[in-house]
Amino acid sequence: MSYDFSKTLNRSIEEAVEHTKTVLAESGFGVVSEIDMTATLKNKIGADIYPYRILGACSPSHALKAVTVEPHIGLMLPCNVIVREFEAGKCEVSAIDPIASMQAVENSELTAVARDIQDRLKTVIENL
Repeated sequence: MSYDFSKTLNRSIEEAVEHTKTVLAESGFGVVSEIDMTATLKNKIGADIYPYRILGACSPSHALKAVTVEPHIGLMLPCNVIVREFEAGKCEVSAIDPIASMQAVENSELTAVARDIQDRLKTVIENL
C-alpha cells in the first residue's frame, strides 16, 4: 500500500511551498507547522541535503472529530505534506495518505474522518 499522493511541479522550492499553502487553504487546511529540514540538518549535524520542507496541514473541524473519537490520535496529527526540490526548478509535493498512516487504529468513526481527509488531500495534490 502506498502511503502518499505526489505530484511534480516546475517551480522553485519557495514557489512550490507558497503554492502548496494556497491550495491547502483553498481546501480548508491551515499550515500549523513548517520544518525546514535542509536548515535543521545543516545546523544540527552539518549535513547538506537538497531543499526539503515539511508542512503540517490541519483541518480544524476534522482534527476535532478525530481527537473526540480517538483521544490519542494527536500522536498522528497534523497531516504532513512535504515539498522537496530534487533538481533546480523541479519540486515534488507529497501528502500523507491518512488511511495508510492510521490503519493500526481500529476505530470505525476515525476511519470515516480519515477517508474524508484522504479525499481532500488527494484533491489538493491534483489541484497543484
